[in-house]
Amino acid sequence: MYAIVKTGGKQYRVERGQTLLVERLVGEEGTNVALEPVLYRSEEAVFDATGLQKVKVTAKIVGHERGEKLRVFKFKPKRGYKRRTGHRQELTRIEVIDISMGTAAKATAVKPAAKPVGAKSPTSVKPAAAAGGGEAASIPQNPAAAAGGGEAQEVPNGA
Repeated sequence: MYAIVKTGGKQYRVERGQTLLVERLVGEEGTNVALEPVLYRSEEAVFDATGLQKVKVTAKIVGHERGEKLRVFKFKPKRGYKRRTGHRQELTRIEVIDISMGTAAKATAVKPAAKPVGAKSPTSVKPAAAAGGGEAASIPQNPAAAAGGGEAQEVPNGA
């Protein structure tokens, strides 16, 4: 059984009892930290978000260290430019204590009440212009029919 965890912008394959150096973690020596799993593998592989919420990877901080010194040398030819600097990375040595797949209690999802067949929800009703009818469907051709007169009535020009 193993897990792939993400810490410090890097991913590590870890097993129970393994010690490894990772980027500096906040915490004192002897404290336990939870690592974020990316993949869990035992009899079957788990890498979906809902399955990984059940996986717990716990590690103990063994100590804080500094990496070896890296020499950085900058040089530009024909200009007399030379710079030498160094860098030591802050690291934390951790020991993986436990990798476990917790069995979360199954939550019963509350289902909405069943709607009668043929009933439409208010979000599915579209206006006539948006339904593809164009402007012809939303603007009536006869103004008298739009007023609710039923039949076409002639309106005198002077009145």
